[in-house]
Amino acid sequence: LSALGIAGPAVRTAVSRMVRQGWLEPVRLPAGPGYALTPRAVHRLDEAARRIYRDTPRPWDGQWHLLVVSRVKERARRLRLRAGLTYLGYAPLDETTWISPRVSPELDSLLDTERVAADRFHSTYTGDPCDLVARAWDLGSLGQAYERWLAWARETVEPPGSLSDERAFALRSSLVHEWRKFLFLDPGLPDQLLPHNWPGTAAAEFFDTESARLLPAAAQFVDRCLSD
Repeated sequence: LSALGIAGPAVRTAVSRMVRQGWLEPVRLPAGPGYALTPRAVHRLDEAARRIYRDTPRPWDGQWHLLVVSRVKERARRLRLRAGLTYLGYAPLDETTWISPRVSPELDSLLDTERVAADRFHSTYTGDPCDLVARAWDLGSLGQAYERWLAWARETVEPPGSLSDERAFALRSSLVHEWRKFLFLDPGLPDQLLPHNWPGTAAAEFFDTESARLLPAAAQFVDRCLSD
């Protein structure tokens, strides 16, 4: 991680925190003590990768997933629940009612972790679904965020042929790190619910092209580090 400007003490602190939070678990490796992903971490990374790289597009059937959660009195737990549902692609219609165009595979885990009961429905909206989207999500701000990301990415990415494997790894990691922040902002709405000339489309195309271009050299750098 020194290629990303991250010092050893910071790595150790992060690993300790991830163990406490249930993302890593200590294991014994042939070379000595190490860490492995927990099943929870594997599930989260697989789902995040699916959303980051959009490798399993699913057609929308016009049905909304409606979630009515029980009221949570504790502020900290209420904030965690709100942040978790937002990450999973849900938006609030009021304090306890949330909607999403599809069911999240991680919903059960979130509700169980926060000990929250919820009634769930599949529903058809009788009005204009684009009006519903405009009420639930701030697509104007999201579109501006995609435009800023694309401008930054175009300035950051270096031309092919001039990169070492280490530099390719650093660039690709930076691209993915900044792109994955949209997991907390973008619910992954179906194309038919998005505005015309949606900025996220051009941003996604640039990300896909450049992350794929940088991947072979970045993977070589990682393989070399792991074999040292």
